[in-house]
Amino acid sequence: MVPSKLRLRTVHGQTNHSYESVKINPNYVDASTQPSAYKAYPLFYRRYPLDKANQTHALIEATSTITLERQYRHYTAQLRVIPSAGGLYPTELYVQIRGVEGIISGLYHYEVAHNQLTLIYELIDDGLEAYICPGYTIEGLIFLVSCVYFRSSWKYEERSLRYGFLDGGHHLGAIEAAAYAFNHSLELVFDFDKTKLNQAMGFAHQEWALGAAIAGNASPHPRREFRLPIPFVCGTDYFIPSGFLEQGYEATLAPASPRQPLQTPAWTYDRPALLDAIYRRRSARYFRQAAISLDDYQAVVSAIAQPIATHSQEVIEIYAVVLRVTGLAPGLYRGEELLQGGDFSAQAAYLCVDQRIAGDGAVTFFLAAHPQNYQTAMQVAGVLGQRLYLASTYAAITCTGIGAYYDEETQAFLGTEKDILYALAIGR
Repeated sequence: MVPSKLRLRTVHGQTNHSYESVKINPNYVDASTQPSAYKAYPLFYRRYPLDKANQTHALIEATSTITLERQYRHYTAQLRVIPSAGGLYPTELYVQIRGVEGIISGLYHYEVAHNQLTLIYELIDDGLEAYICPGYTIEGLIFLVSCVYFRSSWKYEERSLRYGFLDGGHHLGAIEAAAYAFNHSLELVFDFDKTKLNQAMGFAHQEWALGAAIAGNASPHPRREFRLPIPFVCGTDYFIPSGFLEQGYEATLAPASPRQPLQTPAWTYDRPALLDAIYRRRSARYFRQAAISLDDYQAVVSAIAQPIATHSQEVIEIYAVVLRVTGLAPGLYRGEELLQGGDFSAQAAYLCVDQRIAGDGAVTFFLAAHPQNYQTAMQVAGVLGQRLYLASTYAAITCTGIGAYYDEETQAFLGTEKDILYALAIGR
């Protein structure tokens, strides 16, 4: 039984920020205690370095790889194609490959640190299909995104429940973009038996299955569950459990989201240019209070308005605090509707825990929802966030995700009772 504190309707509210809570708990951490950001299976497992000349390898690399090393005073940050709250990267990627020429049919773990696939399980008549799409066989790829929650909870404590789900959505959004860049069909899957899959994958409550993506051809041929359990490997060099987070994850496994027909986004990106944007994506550290064009703003908004190719329906409402867009009146918008005109740069910065970047850019977005399934809604918000990043990069402007904001004050400013799932700012 989940404690009343963690019932589905209140799990988001239990991680709210307020002006008082941030001042009382500024949440300083000792950087020397940060857990490892990389999971590695034992050395005797077979490994295959990714080769960009191989289209399957190139697709997988574009979903997760390290794209830049940045040296700081006491450490080196390895930045990836996906954003992550605090650069902590709690997500892991597993790829099932079946029926692809030149590659052993099996389940692989993507070792980001060394840009290689580790074969952790060979397939016979079994596979991920039994958990993610029962009754079908997928010839091609199935991606599984998981979360090693302690990498994030080490710093963000209970609020890391949100950040783990959002980062899972970022990762699925990166898979979505990479599939488009390589002209692959894709379906995102959020509702499946994660409890059973967690057990089969040997995650031992330290790692959680979040979402999956199917990039292959489906045929009505059932596969059985894994013949043998996957051996447990800890995703960090040490681990501190959190009852709150583990119970919060369990509380968000149900109910399933409403079903919807599968729709494909109608993007018009130049595929090589999008692939270039995937590798150039960065989180902005500051904006210089410069305007963006109306065309760029509309291109970014159009990208996030496209349907997500999934059967899970979670409606995300998008508010835009327009600050500096040439040809568009500043003010608070919901979709194309101007709710209130005016210069809200100071309010945007204040609401985002006094972060100037939220008031210095061109637009600050807030994503809100009354979710049926909270975990899915947060991941969908992360997918939209990844789209915002890539659409901004493609348009030669920049973006940053903002996970810290005063929840109830933001609701009051927007005039909504919906949960505020995410904030992002774009600009120059």
